[in-house]
Amino acid sequence: MNKKIIYTDEPLGDLEVIADFLPAPAELAFREEGVKVTLALSKSSVDFFKSEASKHQTQYQRMIRRLLDSYVEAQGRRTVRAKRTPRKTASM
Repeated sequence: MNKKIIYTDEPLGDLEVIADFLPAPAELAFREEGVKVTLALSKSSVDFFKSEASKHQTQYQRMIRRLLDSYVEAQGRRTVRAKRTPRKTASM
């Protein structure tokens, strides 16, 4: 293992430049705004997600959220947050 490595100046052959495909650090830090909702699901659905989440060491709520996000993305319709309009106040 202590043998010294001797480098030579040989041609490298067919090299191919690969485009940078990694996301920028800012994209990795991005977290989409969450909205809490109350949703009644069937017991069998919740049991299924809890079982699968346990197998994959994750949270079942996260799996459901990702499933819904995938559905929305597949439909090609990203939801846009509605702009709030100012409330009208009663004039006296």
